Amino acid sequence: MPSSRTPRFRSLFVQFAASGLVAVVVVAVAATFVLRWAGQRESVRDARRITELIGRSVIEPNLTRAVVGRDASAFAGFDKLVRTRVIGGPVVRVKLWRRDGTIVYSDKRQLIGSRYRLEGDELRAFDSRRVDAGISDLSRPENRFERSQHKLLEVYMPVRAAGGAPLLFESYLRYSDVAARGRRVWLTFAPAVVGALLLLWVAQMPLAMSLARRLRREHGERETLLLSALNASDVERRRIAGDLHDGVVQDLAGTSYDLAVAADGAAAAPRDQLASVLRRGATATRQSMRQLRSLLVEIYPPNLRETGLEAALNDLAARVAAAGIDVHTEVSAPRASDETERLVFRTAQEALRNVRDHAGATTCSIEVRGTSAGVELVVRDDGRGFEPDLVARRRADGHLGLALLADRAESVGGTLQIESASGAGTTLRLWLPT
Repeated sequence: MPSSRTPRFRSLFVQFAASGLVAVVVVAVAATFVLRWAGQRESVRDARRITELIGRSVIEPNLTRAVVGRDASAFAGFDKLVRTRVIGGPVVRVKLWRRDGTIVYSDKRQLIGSRYRLEGDELRAFDSRRVDAGISDLSRPENRFERSQHKLLEVYMPVRAAGGAPLLFESYLRYSDVAARGRRVWLTFAPAVVGALLLLWVAQMPLAMSLARRLRREHGERETLLLSALNASDVERRRIAGDLHDGVVQDLAGTSYDLAVAADGAAAAPRDQLASVLRRGATATRQSMRQLRSLLVEIYPPNLRETGLEAALNDLAARVAAAGIDVHTEVSAPRASDETERLVFRTAQEALRNVRDHAGATTCSIEVRGTSAGVELVVRDDGRGFEPDLVARRRADGHLGLALLADRAESVGGTLQIESASGAGTTLRLWLPT
């Protein structure tokens, strides 16, 4: 018996749908993280662009020698310009540095003229045209006035004052504003991505239903085939046991009885009577040997590979001929692969068994023809025949001998066809590719 029951359609569908939904959730979460990272990256890029725009259009053109030299009038005008056009929105602090770490200008006047140690990235920025950004270290002393902001994005770039003096322009932006801008970016795309994934999942539901039905059907067919194979094996064993009991065993029992009687009366019996008993015993023994050989051929044809398909089919034909049916065998095919010859033999064996047991035929022919494309087996009889729907009914009832062989032929690219009509005999055709 099969070890598992055929799975229910609902269970298979739920499993498929659940696994698909889990995949959608995983992809959606991953896509959300990617979009969030991309949004933050884009917002930082925007902050760098804003700082560069301020530096090139506002700071650098107005950095005169008077401003750098801290002329009171010029410095006041520059400070007013920064406070009205730069400070505000996300920008909360502005600083201008010399290479030696001196703060030339800041909107926080207490920092002007102070000197602090610059980091390596900031020093390298003097010699490049790049705009760099990073989270500001608010624990440093020059950032003590920004600590109330909690978290700032520090963007810096090199600028040149009138006369060519290199300075470093730094702007400090609220990180919350930068993060909010990034959040708006990824939230714009997230619903579309998640919606597309959900639509894809919904679109897969018909496919899930189809696959669940197919899997359930194939599972049921495999169980049916397994049960049929087990039943066929059991029926075959019972048939062989019946043949042995009703044939060979009975014949040998009678022979042994005759020989025992002859042995008991051997001293007084005439020589010709004793010789007759011994000849009958020898004949019965040879007949039993032929029956046993036929049974062995049906179980496994030992001469199929050794002497060829024709000899093995002749052995099958002999068993049918013993039932009073005139059998003609013709093999004109060249040697084929072991698998092909085994399938031809098993199909002929099943066909001849049906002829012997069910057809009521008087003649039967077995033809095996070979071409460059394949091998064809044709078995014909002049029996009573049957209606075409009988094969389907017998398969539904569990009689799957030829049906299993048809499936096997189909699996290797061949075909098995049965042509019959009531009172018109039966023709079986098997074609297998070489």
